[in-house]
Amino acid sequence: MVETAGGRLHQRRGAASFVAANKTLLAAAWVVGFALVFLWQSASISLGSGGAGGGGVFLRLMSAPLPPSRPVPRLRPTAYNLTDFGGVGDGRALNTEAFERAVEAIAALAERGGGQLNVPPGRWLTAPFNLTSHMTLFLAEGAEILGIPDENYWPLMPALPSYGYGRERKGPRFGSLIHGQNLKDVVITGLFSNVTILSPVSGAPNTDGIDPEHWALQVRLTAFICFTCSAGISIGSEMSGGVANVSVENVRIWESRRGVRIKTATGRGGYIRNISYRNITFDNVRAGIVIKVDYNEHADDGYDRTAFPDITSISFREIHGWGVRVPVRAHGSDVIPIKDINFQDMSVGISYKKKHIFQCSYVEGRVVGSVFPKPCENLDVYNEQGQLVKRAVSLNSTELDYDF
Repeated sequence: MVETAGGRLHQRRGAASFVAANKTLLAAAWVVGFALVFLWQSASISLGSGGAGGGGVFLRLMSAPLPPSRPVPRLRPTAYNLTDFGGVGDGRALNTEAFERAVEAIAALAERGGGQLNVPPGRWLTAPFNLTSHMTLFLAEGAEILGIPDENYWPLMPALPSYGYGRERKGPRFGSLIHGQNLKDVVITGLFSNVTILSPVSGAPNTDGIDPEHWALQVRLTAFICFTCSAGISIGSEMSGGVANVSVENVRIWESRRGVRIKTATGRGGYIRNISYRNITFDNVRAGIVIKVDYNEHADDGYDRTAFPDITSISFREIHGWGVRVPVRAHGSDVIPIKDINFQDMSVGISYKKKHIFQCSYVEGRVVGSVFPKPCENLDVYNEQGQLVKRAVSLNSTELDYDF
């Protein structure tokens, strides 16, 4: 069969005329086709009888199953899910009894290695509950534990035996949401990443972003953001049990009064040791790094005036930022000196042009490599190769401009 050029031209003209005359019809067909493809990908379509009343046809759309969640690792010989104890993760049902029953079951396994409680994806409303020894609390991806806002559900607990009471009042205190006393071998873990903490700088009794107190264990805090906090991360002021082996990494803090802070005082006792901060960014904060040993907010004058905290081995690496009024204020005292403090790879843009921007008092330690602004003279200076360049001039004093 031979097709002439004229025949091909006639066919093209015919097709063009058909398209021009049926634009609306073709557009509608395209929309319907796209919709059917979308429905096929995101739902399953079922046809069937319309029920007992007749022979009609119905269309049922069922959401396609979500991609499988990451498997929950088993970290103990025995593992439970919160739903095994009646938990409901809808954000409305109260799950206090479910948590309590789960903890009771795990407590019975203490001599067999303890147990693991998995909190599945969902919003799990609860009043405060206690953990037990030899327990792992694992939060799956998408799980939230919510504290009930009704104060009547929050029990008053006896004061800490080593200190006696909090700074606001004598006598009992409110417990924490997830609580435990005199425990050992406790792990709280899960699929955590990119945590954001928002809090007011006024109108609340304590607006620190993360506030570890009286911990004697290994802790790693990583990848979180804090906005409008009293302090992004604050260690103390209750130190009677000690805080040690804490690593803080990959943190951005902005529009906050303080960036990272260690606070304690005579009468607190205990120790703060082996604390490391790395890759911290400050954005428009009043004071970047604060170590304060005169946090004298005692409920009365009956505290032990011979209980001096020990502050040793604090390191800061990769500290950067801008719009910071005072990058460093490390203020020790003759009875609570700050020992073995280290700064390395630090560059913080300042917004306050007063002379003593890097403030130190009763501090000993070192600066390694490039640090801006110019560090106080209380610190030894080393180059990047670890060679001593300059000895500290003074260990006991630097003029302090104002209080934080």
